[in-house]
Amino acid sequence: MQIRSRGFETLPVIVKNLLIINGLFFLATNVLASMHIDLTSLFALHYWESEKFKVWQFVTHMFMHANIMHLFSNMFALWMFGSILENSFGPKRFLTFYMLCGIGAAFLHMGVLAYNFIELKHAIAAFDTNPTVKGFSSLLTQHNLVVPEFNELLSMWTSSPMEDGLGRNGSMLLHQYYSIIINEPTVGASGAVFGILFAFGYLFPNTEMMLLFIPFPIKAKYFVGAYALFELYAGFNPTAGDNIAHFAHLGGMLVAFIILKIWNKTHRNHFY
Repeated sequence: MQIRSRGFETLPVIVKNLLIINGLFFLATNVLASMHIDLTSLFALHYWESEKFKVWQFVTHMFMHANIMHLFSNMFALWMFGSILENSFGPKRFLTFYMLCGIGAAFLHMGVLAYNFIELKHAIAAFDTNPTVKGFSSLLTQHNLVVPEFNELLSMWTSSPMEDGLGRNGSMLLHQYYSIIINEPTVGASGAVFGILFAFGYLFPNTEMMLLFIPFPIKAKYFVGAYALFELYAGFNPTAGDNIAHFAHLGGMLVAFIILKIWNKTHRNHFY
């Protein structure tokens, strides 16, 4: 593989424009929210069973962020690693890479949501046919449903297991919860950024990095590998209140790997 020398720009054109666009989206979202105009419903990614789902959200969600720290962390990583990649790839190829990683991450995230929601929907339907306190407790545990209203009902039901009305309350709460979670939005450039992070570790594996939380330099390949393993673990072992789309991060990395393999196969003399 050979990396073409293009000269190094600290803030290359695509990275610069992505930073500006993300900043403008964040500003517009917050300014218009004060005017009761909700851009999140329109541009954030929603599950396809939601009434708020639109096809363009596979793209636009990448420019939406939940808060200033969410925006800063993604944009800082985009600048730090994306600038190096854009100087190596060139602007057109870098933009293609960025967008494909973000869109691919969104599709994997939606697939994981579909699997989880279908499982939960079937579990709720089974509970509806036989609403018992044991079945309610098992459903909450299996699907990691840590919700105060559920816990309160379970405590009451455990104390009075023969109370029929509690079963109906359980079914009602479960259906309300399902209708809420399928309308929850997903926002952020994390899928695309994780694709960039993977590409950096893949193409510059022995580059040493100094991290604030590690008191010694670590090679990029080890950092990226450890991060991927953490995301995989966190995805399969979510904690209560964890609203991070771990499989979207892994999806960005997976798409990045596929793209780099294809480019390497079709451009053996010049990797880019």
